[in-house]
Amino acid sequence: MAARVSRTNAVTVNDVLDGRKLLEIDCLDRVYLTLSVPNLMVGGQVVSFLTQHEGKPVPSPALLERRGQTFRRAVMSFARANDIPVISFAGKKDNSRPGVLADSPWPERKIDQMMPLIRKAAATGRSQVAAIGVAQEYQRVFTGTKSETGTGAVWFSYQRVERRVTCYYFYLWDEQVGPAFIKICAYFPYPGKIWINGHEWAKRQATAAGVGFTELSNGFASCDEPAALQDICDRLGPGTITVFAERWWARLPLPFTGTDRQAGYWWDISMRQVEVAKTIVFSAPHHARAFFEALAADNLDIGRPDNMEIIFNRQVRSTTHGVFRTAIDRDNDGVVVNAFYRHSRIKYYLKDRRALRIETVINDTYDLRVLRRLEHLDELVVKARDVNRRLLDTIRVGQGCVLASPAIERVAQPTLTEDGRRAPALRFGDPRVMALTGALCLNLFAVTGITNNSLRALTARLLGTSYSTSQMTYDLRRLRANGLIHRIEHTHTYTLTPDGQRLAIFYTKLHNRLLRPLTAADQPQAPPTLRHALATIDQHVEDYITR
Repeated sequence: MAARVSRTNAVTVNDVLDGRKLLEIDCLDRVYLTLSVPNLMVGGQVVSFLTQHEGKPVPSPALLERRGQTFRRAVMSFARANDIPVISFAGKKDNSRPGVLADSPWPERKIDQMMPLIRKAAATGRSQVAAIGVAQEYQRVFTGTKSETGTGAVWFSYQRVERRVTCYYFYLWDEQVGPAFIKICAYFPYPGKIWINGHEWAKRQATAAGVGFTELSNGFASCDEPAALQDICDRLGPGTITVFAERWWARLPLPFTGTDRQAGYWWDISMRQVEVAKTIVFSAPHHARAFFEALAADNLDIGRPDNMEIIFNRQVRSTTHGVFRTAIDRDNDGVVVNAFYRHSRIKYYLKDRRALRIETVINDTYDLRVLRRLEHLDELVVKARDVNRRLLDTIRVGQGCVLASPAIERVAQPTLTEDGRRAPALRFGDPRVMALTGALCLNLFAVTGITNNSLRALTARLLGTSYSTSQMTYDLRRLRANGLIHRIEHTHTYTLTPDGQRLAIFYTKLHNRLLRPLTAADQPQAPPTLRHALATIDQHVEDYITR
């Protein structure tokens, strides 16, 4: 009885969007940035650094070792002088979680060790280094190779290799940003990382602006001024992050000096991993569990390449490298649905049992055709938010596709339009119609619209036989006559109407998820109870015919 009540009270996405949501916020979540020196990328640049910049006659690796030792001593001295705890991290890694960076702190859960110290620093109300973590990690660094010239003089050349070296994590509490860390490798050319959390930054800004809110574990549960909060979230960009980095570079011990920076030897910031989140908080949290379980079950095929092509607005060819699949992860008592696109992914899950969280995780900005430097963050956020929106639209249409019988009759039978023209039928079950509606499902959220060529290619692929341009023209005409598509004025491009969206999803779901399984229900792979029931029906029909 309890299961029946839960199913009756289940809330669809459309219920949420049409009045059952308390708050909807788009915000950057975790931002993981790379620090690298553009003019220290190849061995010859290292030689120039040592000979031309530092004025050494021989570019000996001992000079780099001396510089590294100076940096290590400076870190320890900084920790002692400011009474900062230094914690050594274990070297074991777990790379089994898809989409997580191999050198990220999250697989080792370093943050679990550091959060009590960060919260203690936050209680003081002032920006400070909460702790310093020390880890041995693999990094791409330079090693020197000794050689002799024709005159017998000693010389050194440098190559980049993977080496296990010491890395320092400066875990911070920042009054403007909240919890963060800056990681710096202690070996030349001193690669590094910066990590901040956009939701935590927005909380600090909302508090300073007097905008009242209540928190989720990593986000917002409610807000007195949602529009003002969204404006705050929209302000987090390259300038804010650059100011944060400069503020802490002025306070932390660094391997590069002011003289190095004046000569052009300084870090450039680029995007390593960016998470862009949409959070929809339910006004009735007790509906959330039933809603999300139905949602997850109904969208298990979201990771198919044709779906990812639409959601990420990127063309997927047979030569496109990367993983395209759906993965269901269970985290404690929750479920996370992941759909993978090349190096990136989109996921959705129930957050704190009261909010739907959709996150696009970009592990390579080139997946969305965006350059990696931090200055392109705003462009990446716009595209990632579009990805989140398209996934939500996909879920929304899929959950709201039930049609009243008059609407089905109008499309499934030949009719006359209001101006007296004949509207040919789109009969359910006709192979050509089913291929056409399936192709429309794939085009639901294509921002470029629908054309004869694009829709014909998809329909032919689903139909599996030849499908001519004239056939496509006829089908476009009857789709338009039935009010399922609308032609954009002065173009040969069409968009789906709301009725077209619902019909395409309804036909496709009914065929793929109900009729196709039922037609195979008498086969051995079907459940025994269903096979027995169908056999009983067949027997009764045979008896009736015989009588």
